[in-house]
Amino acid sequence: MNKITALIVEDSRLARNELKELIKVHPEIEVIGEAENVDDAYNIISQNMPQILFLDINMPEKDGFELLEMLDHIPITIFTTAYDEYAIKSFEYNAFDYLLKPMNPERFAKTVNKVIEAVTSASDAKRDVTLDSQIFIKDGERCWMVKLKDISMFEVVGNYTKVFFDKEHPMIYKSLNQIEEKLVVGTFFRANRQQIINLEHIQNVVPWFNGKLKVTLQNDAEVEISRRQSIKFREQLGF
Repeated sequence: MNKITALIVEDSRLARNELKELIKVHPEIEVIGEAENVDDAYNIISQNMPQILFLDINMPEKDGFELLEMLDHIPITIFTTAYDEYAIKSFEYNAFDYLLKPMNPERFAKTVNKVIEAVTSASDAKRDVTLDSQIFIKDGERCWMVKLKDISMFEVVGNYTKVFFDKEHPMIYKSLNQIEEKLVVGTFFRANRQQIINLEHIQNVVPWFNGKLKVTLQNDAEVEISRRQSIKFREQLGF
């Protein structure tokens, strides 16, 4: 089995060394780099695409959550923190796990074994963007890490884009065009200038006025597909 690649993002040299010593017990994992700040981490992730991210939350200048906002593809993330309130909050982000400092070796081993199992059992070994890829969303004090397959729609709201998943619809400061470039081709469809829909979330399609179509999503949202895009929609789905 190929080694599982990991990046340590931690501003404390002592904490980085502690993590490396703990990881040595697990020969399946190879540390391909370490970063003491968000910008360095971003560059390493962009170039090397590690499979695991050991991520400190509380760092100077930019914190760990800001790093996740910058990424288009998020590795399996294990938060490392000395602050209990951050650890509890991390569950709202759908992180894989969290580790409190100073780290308990048994707790660390349990977490790492879960990671190894998750990586080795993954059906798609490629690290390209897939429907299981996660995006990080921060809206005010609330944050989420959401799989693309769970997102039903993206919708323009001024300079922001609203993201619909479950019963949530937070907004992110990215244009619809920026988002569209990163989405899985064949699953997400540009319905009109304002909206991109997940085809797997469509509940119903009906003919609409002037050659347009109207779709109803599983969350009961109704979306009108523009006339030009209705032609593409029919061709793509054989409708």
